[in-house]
Amino acid sequence: MQYSIGDISRKTGLTVSTLRYYEKLGLLSAVPRSRGNIRQYGPQELDRLRLLECLKNTGMPLKDIRTFFAWCDQGDSTLNQRYQMFLERKAETERQIALLQKELAHIEFKCEYYHRALQCGSTDAPEVQQMHYTVPESAD
Repeated sequence: MQYSIGDISRKTGLTVSTLRYYEKLGLLSAVPRSRGNIRQYGPQELDRLRLLECLKNTGMPLKDIRTFFAWCDQGDSTLNQRYQMFLERKAETERQIALLQKELAHIEFKCEYYHRALQCGSTDAPEVQQMHYTVPESAD
């Protein structure tokens, strides 16, 4: 199955200019083109873009993503590097999730605090003042 750049944009949520930028950076192998010079993305490019976005969403810099894809292009001799990279990415993502869960708990408390303040008409109301919350310290 072949996809145009517009099709890929709709499937991935990436803008056409972002797709072109990724290609320019070498994050995508040279995308084949039709006789009319129209990019023709296939399932491999789509999978690569989805993985690229996954890694980017975990905070991995584009230069490191480019290194990863270069390892993929080198073949099985780089399996250990790729495996180690994913172990590191997993640990970093778990750290980010833990941090966001802590911050979500703080935000949930503030939602309840302000909900109660709205019901009482003031943050000075005794029912609001009774609310106690301590933000957990980071687990360093």
